[in-house]
Amino acid sequence: MKEPWRPRGARQISEVANALIDPVLAKRAGISTLLLGSWDEIAGEDFADCTRPEKITWPRRASEIVDGSGHQPGVLIVACEGARALFLTHAQGELIQRINGFFGFPAVNQLRIVQKPVSQPPKHRGKPRPLTGERARHLEGMVEGIEDDALKQALTRLGTAVMSPHRR
Repeated sequence: MKEPWRPRGARQISEVANALIDPVLAKRAGISTLLLGSWDEIAGEDFADCTRPEKITWPRRASEIVDGSGHQPGVLIVACEGARALFLTHAQGELIQRINGFFGFPAVNQLRIVQKPVSQPPKHRGKPRPLTGERARHLEGMVEGIEDDALKQALTRLGTAVMSPHRR
């Protein structure tokens, strides 16, 4: 007899959404939400604002597989805005290396650049309100044992953003 469903603890909404969206993206576009979410880091500051991965096309026939591993790299279709496509064409070798480094295997061997508008990411809403009182003391206690100043500052910024009262 099958046991009834029981909650196993809190899960992030992104985990639930990715579990639902990834199979659809993989079937229709051959990409995952991890690639889409990490695109800004992969593309770098030169191309993050003007490009977006659209689709990965994989070879269909076994005769197109050239190595013995049973895997042939695909072609990544990238949307790029206007004249920046020319610069992306010149930097595509480096971008392909970054994409393959992200996947951990040679997933892509070619880029196909399509010129079209790329929607801008939402604007940053500004700095969070500084913490005061009990919240500030709690955050200080959480990061007090960290010796690395850069890490301590980054965690303090993150904690402030998470623990600050939200504006409506």
